[in-house]
Amino acid sequence: MSDKLTAVKGMNDVLPEHAGAWEALEAQVRDLMQRYGYANVRTPVVEPTALFVRGLGEVTDIVEKEMYSFEDRLNGEHLTLRPEGTAGVVRAAVQHHLLHQGGQRLYYMGPMFRHERPQRGRYRQFHQIGVEVLGHPGPDVDAEIILLAADLWQALGLQGVTLQINSLGQPEERRAHRQALVTYLEQHRSALDEDAARRLHSNPLRVLDSKNPAMQPLIEGAPQLLDYLGEASRQHLDAVRAVLQANGVAHHINPRLVRGMDYYNLTVFEFVTDALGAQGTVCAGGRYDGLMQQLGGKPAPGVGWALGVERILELLREQGQGVAATALDVYVVVGTPDAARVAQACRALRGAGARVRMHAASTEGQGSIKSQFKRADASGAAWAMVLGEDELARGVVAMKALRDGQHAEQQREVPLAELGAWWQAQHPG
Repeated sequence: MSDKLTAVKGMNDVLPEHAGAWEALEAQVRDLMQRYGYANVRTPVVEPTALFVRGLGEVTDIVEKEMYSFEDRLNGEHLTLRPEGTAGVVRAAVQHHLLHQGGQRLYYMGPMFRHERPQRGRYRQFHQIGVEVLGHPGPDVDAEIILLAADLWQALGLQGVTLQINSLGQPEERRAHRQALVTYLEQHRSALDEDAARRLHSNPLRVLDSKNPAMQPLIEGAPQLLDYLGEASRQHLDAVRAVLQANGVAHHINPRLVRGMDYYNLTVFEFVTDALGAQGTVCAGGRYDGLMQQLGGKPAPGVGWALGVERILELLREQGQGVAATALDVYVVVGTPDAARVAQACRALRGAGARVRMHAASTEGQGSIKSQFKRADASGAAWAMVLGEDELARGVVAMKALRDGQHAEQQREVPLAELGAWWQAQHPG
């Protein structure tokens, strides 16, 4: 007998008992995105490797260590499973000339892939929800996407998430800071770990993003980019903060916040929690005004964020919140072999908007009415619809309320021909 196959380490199944929470979160997101006027975009899971090398930067952990890259056996193309969503969305905007139609407010959902050591809140296949606003350079749009995230936390009932914000300024400001940072790090070369030493000259800003506890005293004493910002960059950051303050969104400046991709400039931010151990970032993003040109398009500004779905759901569970799954409306108790008429009754209810599950007598066994009612109650349905020989002979169904106090009429018979109309009358709107 062959060995049982299992999922790839760090790539997890979402089973039906948990899938409802995912669907409910996604529904909340779609509703909020529509209220903000954002349109959905869906990009391929597989992209050219060059997209991420050029977009994220060669000297980043993602490109150096974490990407799932391979050569197409048919044509030799170098391809990569997407490790993040922004580069693909910007590539699509360039390829399809989306900005010819004006500025774009977009959102996406889907799986991403990074070859990391699996741990709590970090997986090799993980899921992100993200927003990207293209063609709008102002700090008002930076603030808008942060407010959107804050509104999502409120809608979900999420607690204990704090907002950190910083500015990376513009390239010339980062160059001046880079020179000062390299000088500082060279003076403390003996305190650098292997990664920091390797990045000292290739990408010293990334040293500030180190999570190595032994490096933190050195990082705390490093020159701060905020001290090198020009007036325009400071005004941009101040304008973002003014909108957040006016809308009651608490935040604080974290001068060490740099983010892990090379494409960011000006505003960067993270929503963080201390409830998930080392994986404390639940949503992060910022402005990337040079990325569209890096990927072959005309210069155009951009700003966005991405959140980790698994981390949000875990944090909700930690707080005892959960995200309510869509409940079943009707469980159909079958007491007749007339499968055709049972199916007709189910379709009538579904056509009227009800969420209906039929007892499958052919595989679950006919079972007694009593045992089927136990299944109906366990299903969480609000109603049981009973279809037996007697009911069908009289052209009716028996509707029984399963949740005490939810319905004025706990049980009644409804003519089969009027079933859809009856359901709609009970659930207007």
